[in-house]
Amino acid sequence: MSDFILNEVRKRMYLDSVALMRISRVIKETRGVREAALMMGTPSNQEILADAGLLADSSKGAQGSDLIIGIRAESEMVARTALAEALNQISAPKRQSEAETVTEPRSVRGALKIQPNTTIALISVPGEFAIAEGRKAITRDLHVMIFSDNVPIEQEVALKQEAQKLGRLVMGPDCGTAIINGVPLAFANKVNRGNIGVIGASWTGIQEVTTLISKFGGGISHAIGVGGRDLSSQVGGISTLMAIEMLDSDSATTHIVIISKPPDTKVIEKILERVNKSRKKFTICFLGADDIQVPWNARFAPTLKAAAELALSKPIDSKPLKAGDIRFREGLIVGLYSGGTLCTEAQYVLMREARRSVTSNIPLKGVSYLKPDDHISDRVIDLGADEFTKGKPHPMIDPSTRDEMLRNTLRDPSVGAVLLDVVIGYGAHSNPAGNIAAVLNSVPERRAAVIASVTGTDDDPQNRASQQAILEQSDVIVAASNVDAVRIALNCVQSGQGMG
Repeated sequence: MSDFILNEVRKRMYLDSVALMRISRVIKETRGVREAALMMGTPSNQEILADAGLLADSSKGAQGSDLIIGIRAESEMVARTALAEALNQISAPKRQSEAETVTEPRSVRGALKIQPNTTIALISVPGEFAIAEGRKAITRDLHVMIFSDNVPIEQEVALKQEAQKLGRLVMGPDCGTAIINGVPLAFANKVNRGNIGVIGASWTGIQEVTTLISKFGGGISHAIGVGGRDLSSQVGGISTLMAIEMLDSDSATTHIVIISKPPDTKVIEKILERVNKSRKKFTICFLGADDIQVPWNARFAPTLKAAAELALSKPIDSKPLKAGDIRFREGLIVGLYSGGTLCTEAQYVLMREARRSVTSNIPLKGVSYLKPDDHISDRVIDLGADEFTKGKPHPMIDPSTRDEMLRNTLRDPSVGAVLLDVVIGYGAHSNPAGNIAAVLNSVPERRAAVIASVTGTDDDPQNRASQQAILEQSDVIVAASNVDAVRIALNCVQSGQGMG
């Protein structure tokens, strides 16, 4: 019996992508539902839905401003039950007590009428519309954070150049994390206020550094995301240079940390030239580019943990291991990451520090592209990459997206250690450690050591200490940072050699 596909099209109904992914996750958990997704009806999204087997004839005629609900289930009854729950979830945020009145503006102009003192617009619309909305915001004297992805790079360049002339900062596109004046935006964490400013072309890179700084006694003035392509040759670091200018003139910021995967060489020169003009101290962390000569007022950090240590001006103690924590297992190391920057950092440690053969779907220079059925190299996989998230929630929102791969890895006799990241905070899943624990407990015959790190703080909604306790109860070694986790994994598979 074939699956039943059900679609509902809601005309001119918009919800941001994070809300849609969360509702999709809830619907997928309905018994008998094979797959589910809620997406705006843009051509690219309709193609994704069709490829996932979630598009029926009833959805034809949907436009980019329409919401499409796609459900594939074992029966029509199950599909219609799931649809009813989806519609309930959509309406739930609007329910308020009778004493409250909620106004939902339909435009940037409408929002400014309600909040005229607003200084930042957060834009989370389908990529086709993001630049148009960003342009509306900057021409109304707003800085812009663009959460949306799938924005053509030439449009990003044009918007940033226009914003630069107006003195407005564009964070993004594909900017998932920022902390402005202590307020976390999108995927961010509750951290201490302080004198350290962070600029990052990555989500989890910012999260790892800011939470380590907060946990070990420091504080954050601002954390500015600039989007993953800002330091490319095409964009030229426009937003990064503007962010440096802003933090350089900010009296609350005395130390500035810049985080990125390897930038374009000429862009690096421009960034360092601007750093050299400042009287403030800098930490530069360009993962995978450890041959950079930095100016007099800066120090280079090869890892995210090292960046936090330099910003704090003190070492960060690794979590002491208990007797019996290290379980020696010959074999490969496999990393299953929800954070792309954490995945990149793991590659760096395995390749540069341990000189191991490594493959990845987002390879650093010197790392090979991931090959199916490769059983001779360590494998470090970013499960938040496009090939894993088309039509599906990001693993930070729905950690179950790596469940099957984790089960298969645990049963692989060639694997000696498994690396996992647990990223918590605003926007993330309410209990990612609990999801991992359920998978681990379903594979009692596992031979590989499992090592994880928790990126977050005890003040986050999920509570870092609670997440760590859940993992430890399932026989997971929990490290103080991602770098520590990788080095513990190396210790496990190298039969007692030093952690590096």
